[in-house]
Amino acid sequence: MKAWRRLFYVAVFEAALIGMLIGKGSGHDYWDALSKAIIFFEGQRSGVLPQDQRMSWRQNSGLSDGWNYNTDLTGGYYDAGDNVKFGFPMAFTTTMLAWSVLEFGDLMPPNELRNALVAVRWATDYLLKTLSQPNRIFVQVGDPNSDHDCWERPEDMDTARTTYAIDAPNAASDVAGETAAALAASSMAFRSSDPGYSETLLRNAITAFEFADNYRGAYSDNENLKYNACPYYCDFNGYQDELLWGAAWLRRATQDDNFLNYIESNGKTLGAEDTINEFGWDNKHAGLNVLLSKEVIEGNMYSLESYKSSAESFICTMIPESPSSNMEYTPGGLVYRSGGSNLQHATSIAFLELVYANYLTHTSQVITCGNVYVSAQTLRQHAKRQVDYILGDNPMGLSYMVGYSNYYPQRIHHRASSLPSIKDHPHFIACKEGSIYYNSTNPNPNLLVGAIVGGPDQNDDYVDDRFDFRESEPTTYINAPFVGVLAYFAANPSFS
Repeated sequence: MKAWRRLFYVAVFEAALIGMLIGKGSGHDYWDALSKAIIFFEGQRSGVLPQDQRMSWRQNSGLSDGWNYNTDLTGGYYDAGDNVKFGFPMAFTTTMLAWSVLEFGDLMPPNELRNALVAVRWATDYLLKTLSQPNRIFVQVGDPNSDHDCWERPEDMDTARTTYAIDAPNAASDVAGETAAALAASSMAFRSSDPGYSETLLRNAITAFEFADNYRGAYSDNENLKYNACPYYCDFNGYQDELLWGAAWLRRATQDDNFLNYIESNGKTLGAEDTINEFGWDNKHAGLNVLLSKEVIEGNMYSLESYKSSAESFICTMIPESPSSNMEYTPGGLVYRSGGSNLQHATSIAFLELVYANYLTHTSQVITCGNVYVSAQTLRQHAKRQVDYILGDNPMGLSYMVGYSNYYPQRIHHRASSLPSIKDHPHFIACKEGSIYYNSTNPNPNLLVGAIVGGPDQNDDYVDDRFDFRESEPTTYINAPFVGVLAYFAANPSFS
């Protein structure tokens, strides 16, 4: 280990001691965290930035995106600390932002609800562009291999901005299915404030779903994508769950029985009962089961009972007191799954727990896990432990949200944050010229407010080092479900 990295351990440990002494038992400002979780998305924007851009150290970028198809694919979000626009995780991020608004938007102050909808719309405007040509879906912009070989500001990008498209009859069920889910969920989020836009989103959601269902298969199996989507956002889990997920969101958005019939008749063949304990950008099963449980619990739609049973089996595996518990936790109490960017699991699981708790509250029901009864209160307590851990109640005494509290990661794995801004350094910084900033031990000069990093390892240890992308890189899909989670706890400060 390099000497300066050893110094990081010492510095972070000292900060942790101070943080624990100062912050222990002080509670959390969930309103502040909510505001910061939303503003983070402004730091991830691609395209022409608006005049009210609050993350002012960012400037316009990716203005030629779509050039090799002679189409406009500007806008959308960079998924993490790189400068590629991957359609698969972007669509999932959009679904989770919209679901956050649908479930918890009425708890947000009007200005934060507006900001959340602006964050959704920045994504949906782009997703609509990906469906702008018949029998084609654009799934990615940017050559990830050349991009990852550079440490470069998005404003300076001179790597290949290759556009990747899937044309029928080639398959993209995963990306198209998730895009259908994102647009359907978002259509509901905008239904009252912008009915015309809502209708456009819903119409395109149906188009995306038809593409997904008619041409079945994984987008990363296509030859032109295989070595560009993979290993970054390769479809490891299969495309079948996205078909059910897209249909479930269209069912909720339209109340059309055709989508209900699709779910009922295709559930087994599309693996509805497989890997039910996963939820994230690649695996939608747990989220699908929670989403469909609403119709069973609140609408007595007993033909979907198997989805409710799977949702409750998933929840039972999360609860440490449950006899079927099999979730791994760090010594400090954080949900842990190996593979990097672990906090994506903590935020998404907390979100599903709060959503299911709302369903239970509306009907005064409980979940039976063997001889243990799990109530809405139990689920909210479990979710709160994950939230508070992320915000600083952990063995490191460190907030894993940048800009929240006095102690948070300073050297996150993020190109735009770690390089000097255009305002401070207007001269072009070429691909390899950015390496001095990547290798520097200095804190990032630009604060990516609200960014939640990948998080600590299985022993609750975290080294503040941009070199370790598995722990120090933020992603949009870590933040998206956390928006809804924070909205709940901000509106319920006395919950314990």
